[in-house]
Amino acid sequence: MDESDERAELTTGWKALAGDSPTSLAVAAELVARWAEPHRRYHTLGHLRAVLAATGRLERHAADPVAVRLAAWFHDAVHEGLAGRDEERSAQLALRLLPRCGVPAARIARTARLVRLTATHDPADGDADGAVLSDADLAVLAGPGYDAYARAVREEYRHVPDPAFRAGRVEILRRLLAAPRLYRTPLGHDLWEAAARANLAAELDRLTGGPAAGAARRR
Repeated sequence: MDESDERAELTTGWKALAGDSPTSLAVAAELVARWAEPHRRYHTLGHLRAVLAATGRLERHAADPVAVRLAAWFHDAVHEGLAGRDEERSAQLALRLLPRCGVPAARIARTARLVRLTATHDPADGDADGAVLSDADLAVLAGPGYDAYARAVREEYRHVPDPAFRAGRVEILRRLLAAPRLYRTPLGHDLWEAAARANLAAELDRLTGGPAAGAARRR
């Protein structure tokens, strides 16, 4: 799918989510433009589409599926490669733009909270909406295109020297593999847990030159 088709598909989905008023469509256009910024390599329109699709698969587990979808739209709307700061600025963007679309204040607050949660992907027990969004954002870890994903992430952080990037990436991989569960929804766990652990372990092996298969056991 080329970029023009991606933009059209996403705009159609936004209309169903937030209405088709001129103001709402202007917000959609701003978000699409952000996701299409030229410096992005992984956090692109394709990633947004993938997270929205995964959210659709999991949304039966959500308490507020609309807030989860809105959070998917905003969760990487600001992306400068600054962990924590990007998520906070994306949440602030949601707080600023969603009132223009007539979204109720309570749902806007829920959306911003979910956007902030993507900094850790660690929803609390009982946080159904957080579990759905976190699982949808991490679904890429289980995909057959994992190697391409890993290369794209490296390209987004091309300003970081190799030793520093490798050390940071190894820390992230080990933290993910040490988690009792990567996916918090029952469906997400069934669909993606085993494949994601295998992919993560394989990347850790490549970066460290050692076996990580033991860490990839199914939990």
